[in-house]
Amino acid sequence: MDLHSTYPGIEDLKRRARRRLPRFVWDYVDSGTGAETALKRNRAALDRIGFLPAILKGPLEFDTRTRFLGRDHPLPFGMAPIGMCGLVWPGAEALMARAAAQAGIPYVLSTVASQSPEDMAPHIGADAWFQLYPPKKPEIRADLLSRTRSAGFGTLVLTVDVPVASRRERQTRSGLTHPPRLTPRLLAQIAACPAWAWGMARKGKPRMRTLDKYIDGTANLPPTAHIGYLLRTSPGMDYVKWLRDHWQGPFIIKGVLRPEDAERLKQAGIDALWVSNHGGRQFDGAPASIDMLPAIRAATDLPLIFDSGISGGLDILRARALGADLVMLGRAFLYGVAALGVRGPAHVIDILRQDMLANMGQLGAATLKDLPNVNANIDAATQHVP
Repeated sequence: MDLHSTYPGIEDLKRRARRRLPRFVWDYVDSGTGAETALKRNRAALDRIGFLPAILKGPLEFDTRTRFLGRDHPLPFGMAPIGMCGLVWPGAEALMARAAAQAGIPYVLSTVASQSPEDMAPHIGADAWFQLYPPKKPEIRADLLSRTRSAGFGTLVLTVDVPVASRRERQTRSGLTHPPRLTPRLLAQIAACPAWAWGMARKGKPRMRTLDKYIDGTANLPPTAHIGYLLRTSPGMDYVKWLRDHWQGPFIIKGVLRPEDAERLKQAGIDALWVSNHGGRQFDGAPASIDMLPAIRAATDLPLIFDSGISGGLDILRARALGADLVMLGRAFLYGVAALGVRGPAHVIDILRQDMLANMGQLGAATLKDLPNVNANIDAATQHVP
């Protein structure tokens, strides 16, 4: 089957994924926090960014290569960390990591993934990163760093925008708890999705395997919190400096929205900043991430990663034009896995690549460096190609 004729865009995969997933799983993947205004704000802000097409540029040979933290990648995007991918589809983390390795793009494993760093070692490539939710106890921090290094993860990402559990109201209404409890309501949803149910029956109920050795028991937690919160702390700059001293490799801070934070993080030895509002899943009052990207770009010469709201190749070009060096996507890859299983992640990569090339052609941009400068605060009709 020609996947591009049936699923030409991320939205097509999203629709199929929704049909194949139980309601409580779909709401886990697709929801934001609170009233989900930050999630909607991300999309609206990206849609405001327009370019005027360029004409009479002649034939172009496209080059989408990018260099980030000393490594060359054939494409300017990667796979963002996502907690509990195994709830969405059996073996999702491994499917995504293998596709990323084959494509030569970064893959980021979450602390609260359903596979541990050791589980993932056979599947990752040279561009495997580990995203850390900050454990309070120094001995757990040190052990996690040792485990991830030994498993082959070369870059550390500290997420700093989750000091407390968010209130994901849609997720709560769906009946999902941590750990999941199979209530009659959830069992009815599962029965309507036989492919998902069969896969879960074969693999077993997913859990946060990285944390198994550190959790002694369970506790009363908010509905959208999970056992990982039993270990976490809210980090300060001393925590960042501790990690910098104990991690020998690239170190990235994820969840930056204030330009004034850039300089102190650079002084602390951070190698790159990740501009993100957690995809609208953490704080409903946050600005759209893309609206903050230009000011952060102006405030620092550190490499910048961007996520939040990206749903196609045009969005990747928008973020690049506004100062991002690398763009990350999360939900899009989960839609692909849920829709198509093992074929999903590679198809998402190809959709994004083809969409980028089509739009680069309209802009007369043979390379990513040829993209025009844009300003998100200027109406799209006033944008111009130099």
